[in-house]
Amino acid sequence: MSRRRLMSRLSYFTIEDESMLAEAFARFEDDVFAVTYKVDGSEDVFVTTAETREAMDRHDVAYNLLAEEDASQIVVHHSPLSHEELSEYEDAVKALALASRAVAAACVGVNGDRDLGLDLGQGSKRYSYFTAPAGHTFILRLFSDRDEAVDFLDEFTGGDDVAVEWARGIPLESAAELASYH
Repeated sequence: MSRRRLMSRLSYFTIEDESMLAEAFARFEDDVFAVTYKVDGSEDVFVTTAETREAMDRHDVAYNLLAEEDASQIVVHHSPLSHEELSEYEDAVKALALASRAVAAACVGVNGDRDLGLDLGQGSKRYSYFTAPAGHTFILRLFSDRDEAVDFLDEFTGGDDVAVEWARGIPLESAAELASYH
């Protein structure tokens, strides 16, 4: 699996024909966890992990790098189960969040839970999911700013100090601080 990086980057890129990605990914080494996500609201901008980008480079996939984001600036709050199953895939979860122009994501449940207690009335676009290779599909709440995360986690966790402090410690104040890929 991927080796730990001290300074991992998430990359925004375009590609001439996105079908090239599926063809290229099929040729990647078996131990490469390759992911790309289309950036919400864009026609042709994708986000990928450093591991996927390195594999694309090794296989001469032609793409146009637009910008990079320091992966440590995008953070994930885990449940015990998501921490166990997703810790090796954290950059992929961060790329998913970044594609939604979010600065953080919190695992709020597992698909199949009877009552997640989620209020989808304010829009399902604030939520996404990530299926771990181990098989669980984790429901993620995406946050476009720190204050939103603090408010949500305070209410969702009943004021759990650890969750609220995590939210207060999100490195970026808002999505306005994310790298521009234009």
